[in-house]
Amino acid sequence: MKGLFIISALGILAMLAEIFKFKKLLYPIVLVGIIGAYVANLMEWGQNNMSIPMFNNMIHFNDMSLAFSGVILVTAFFWFILANDYFEEDHVTDHFALVLFALVGALMLTSFRNMTTLFLGVEILSIPMYVLAASRKRDLASNEAGFKYLIMGSFASGFLLFGIALIYGATGSFDLMAIRSFISHANGDLPAFFYAGVLMVLIAMCFKVSAAPFHFWAPDVYEGSPTVITALMSTIVKTAAFAAFMQLFVIVFGGISDTWSMVLAVIIALSLIVSNITAATQQSVKRMLAYSSISHAAFMLMAILAHTKSFASINAILYYSLAYSIGSIAAFTVLYNVSKAKGSSNIEAFNGLGKRHPFMAACMVVAMLSLAGIPVTAGFFAKYFVFTVMIGTTFKWLIMLAILTSAVGVYYYFKVIIAMYFKQEDSHEEVKMETSHVLLLALTTLFTIALGLVPKYVIEIFG
Repeated sequence: MKGLFIISALGILAMLAEIFKFKKLLYPIVLVGIIGAYVANLMEWGQNNMSIPMFNNMIHFNDMSLAFSGVILVTAFFWFILANDYFEEDHVTDHFALVLFALVGALMLTSFRNMTTLFLGVEILSIPMYVLAASRKRDLASNEAGFKYLIMGSFASGFLLFGIALIYGATGSFDLMAIRSFISHANGDLPAFFYAGVLMVLIAMCFKVSAAPFHFWAPDVYEGSPTVITALMSTIVKTAAFAAFMQLFVIVFGGISDTWSMVLAVIIALSLIVSNITAATQQSVKRMLAYSSISHAAFMLMAILAHTKSFASINAILYYSLAYSIGSIAAFTVLYNVSKAKGSSNIEAFNGLGKRHPFMAACMVVAMLSLAGIPVTAGFFAKYFVFTVMIGTTFKWLIMLAILTSAVGVYYYFKVIIAMYFKQEDSHEEVKMETSHVLLLALTTLFTIALGLVPKYVIEIFG
């Protein structure tokens, strides 16, 4: 809970930095503040009933909230190291404030206990992201990305609000535990519009995590946005959205899973097929990572679909979000440096990188192997744990589909590796990295390998 207050305070501080002329100190202050927020969350571990009474307990922190908040804060720390160039341009304090308030929204989505707080968290996260997507003002692709993100995000918010209104009309409450209690006491005798509301919330959340067929905005927005903002979208935003998705459909609506399970299964199947086949045809690495993120979203949705009575599904989503976020930060760090030097994010820009910059290429290999799910990286165990929770369900056919489509994923991830080591470089622009990016790649690569070697420290966090 203190972590949320610290990040909120950092956002307000960022807005004051221009007025009081300390914007050059803002970057180290933010990094230290994020570490402080993480430590504060860690100290609150085990105190399972932390609410804010003056907010009518609409924000509630327990170990699950703290665990997902921890993943978001760790990823945010790595992201700020990646994005140091982004904060050296114009409107530095504006960019800091927007990113920090997006983080506030993300942390709210891990800890909401009320439908009102859910909507506030979604909008506090989304509105800064619309602006950040279009933050490269003189780039038409960035402007288009921001516009598309705004239109599609607003459309999804309309679905979410309508669904919340229908649920409130049936239950008479916005409180998640009251809704859950209403479902358990109704014994299946619920009005039809309540089920319609649940399905509308499901569709809205599928928009937010870019699951097919609600994914059409994602490739264009990811490609048009500045690379560091794309990294933010594919990691922190996705982790927060899945924390909210899981709380809604595992904890609150788990009792009526017969209503939404088949719909979610179809969405997962479409996401696996569309994303992997389309990603395999891409020449832009940035766009390929955008489509692959839809595939990873499908895997996390599979853990929600399993909704086991134990904490296995929650553990699987937590581990997957951490493994995916760390691997993505490493991949986007390499992509950022290569595209900056070569002026292109196409696969050809990676030709010969293994000879010209062995360290960068080696880190990219580990990131690609993890995202592809190859042993002994974190990505392999992330997919393994999802399959483990899915085994006991009636949707075993999804496991077979996921394995087949993952084979396609191996193909397009390996295209980058082949380009780095087996193709000749066409141009001779030197790919240079700042010392901070070298340290970031070293940390994320070691983290990915360590998480794959000793996964039990995360996967057994809730028993």
